[in-house]
Parts: sequence; C-alpha cells; structure tokens
Amino acid sequence: MGFVAQPKIPVINMVNMKQKSGFGVSACSEVRHALEEFGCFLVVCDGIMEEVHKETFDALKTLFDLPMETKVKNTSDKAYHGYVGQIPFLPLLESLGIENATSVHGVDSFTNLMWPSGNHNFCKTIHSYAKLVSEIEETVRKLVFESYGVQKYLESYNESVTYLLRVMKYRSPIAKETKLGSISHTDKSFISILSQDQVKGLEVKTKDNIWIPVEYPPFSFLVMAGDAFKAWSNDRVHSPYHQVVMEGEECRYSIGLFTYHKGTITVAEELVDDKHLRKFKSFDHFGYLDFYDKDSLFEQEYCHIKSYCGV
Repeated sequence: MGFVAQPKIPVINMVNMKQKSGFGVSACSEVRHALEEFGCFLVVCDGIMEEVHKETFDALKTLFDLPMETKVKNTSDKAYHGYVGQIPFLPLLESLGIENATSVHGVDSFTNLMWPSGNHNFCKTIHSYAKLVSEIEETVRKLVFESYGVQKYLESYNESVTYLLRVMKYRSPIAKETKLGSISHTDKSFISILSQDQVKGLEVKTKDNIWIPVEYPPFSFLVMAGDAFKAWSNDRVHSPYHQVVMEGEECRYSIGLFTYHKGTITVAEELVDDKHLRKFKSFDHFGYLDFYDKDSLFEQEYCHIKSYCGV
C-alpha cells in the first residue's frame, strides 16, 4: 500500500488577499474553495500581530487567574454567551464570553464586571484585538459575498452583525482524566476566527471523516464557517466538526471571535437553482442557538441546523 498524505488546511496570506482586492477574482475563489472543501483556512498576517498577540494572551492569563466567584458573574440571556466551566464531562475547559466585543462599551462592561475598580490595560488590549480580528472577518465575508455574486446584500447583512469574543482556557489533564478539552462540534456562528497561544490541541474533521491537527503558523488565525454560514450559502459552505484534545502538561489558551446575526438569515434567491434546490428556510440566528442549547442530542454529530430550519 502506498503512503496517503494527510490533507492540510489551506493557508492564505491576508496581505496578499487584500492586495489582490478589488477584490480580485483569485482571492475570492481561493477563500470560497477553502470554505466549501474544508470549511476553514488559516490566515497569516505577516508579523503585524506579534505585539497584539502577546499582550492579548498575557491579558487572558490575568483574567483566568481571577477567583471563581468573580468569573461566574459573566452571565447572558443568550446561550453560550456567558461563563462556561465546571462541566463534569469536560473538566479541562473554562470559558468566558464578551458580548459586542468590537465596541468599547461592550468590553468596558465586561471589564468592570471582572474588575470593579477598573482595568484599563485589559480593556484596551481586548478591544484592539477584537477590532483587528473583526477586520479579517469583514474581508472574508466580503470576498465570499462577491464570489457568489450576492454583494448587493452585504450592506444590510453588515448592519445586522454582532460579535461575541469567547476566551478559553484548557488545563492539562490530571492522572486518568479525559484528554478531551471540548467535544466534537460545529460552531453555531456565521464565521468563527480562532487563535491560540503556542500550545496545540485543536483538531478539525475533513469531509472524509479524517481528524487533522491544526498547525498554526506564527501569529495566524483559523477562519471557520459555522452552521449559520452553511445555511445562508444553501449548503455550499461546509461547517466542519472540530474538537480540542490536550496533550502535555501546559495549559492551552485560545480566543474565538464569533459572528452572529441579529434577526433573520435568508438564503439569497441567487443561491437557489436547479443544481442547488433550496435546503434551508429563513431562520432566526439566536433562535437557532437556543434550539441547540435545549437539544437533547447536542453531543451527537448530526446536522442541527437542518433539524432546525431544513426544508
């Protein structure tokens, strides 16, 4: 038997992506192909992130060092937007959510909840990070809308976008504990942009059901399509399963910027034709999040979004 090379997640240079822009046809097709085939790709930002990256992950460690009774004050009326942790079957994970993370007010509210006397450095660092990463998300979204010929909907879509920044800590397993940091799942967002410190652990499942470890180049981000994007694209874009498996003795810190949509998401008429019959009805994005939260099958690998709004 011959050696079969493991598939690799595509890597796209962000600077080239913007330079090709108008946006260039090659950048559009590169991004679209990666999202349709893998559901994700790595973006390299050519060193502009080095200082921001270090400051942000230092700020994260300070945050997770706070007492438990402080961190659990991070609550939300939206599912998966507040503190998540102390889960018996996922003992390694602890996570907090910062709503409206691209606005100073959003980060300020969270900071003042954690540090009632204020923490200007944390606030400034996290807001800068969220703004920078949201620019990557906006570029990707623009390229995809242009690639599918539906850019006329982009402005109204932009007006409905809201960003959640989730910060995550995975401690190393003790003795016979599970190595699973997070269960296999798809994201419920439109787009997720994930970064990590130097500790590995993230794995993505290909369409052929092969788990591949994510090898982050320095100061890079993983851009991943969520279920809402899959539905919006009428099933063209792939929403991949992914999980975190912990090895070694170091804690792993990661950050995800998740795009949500206030209101209804509708499949554009241009994305429905004889080859691509309509597969999804219009749906409420936060309604879908609530549906998933209450789904007794939430741990199982099946298409939750089809269950929620499939035709």
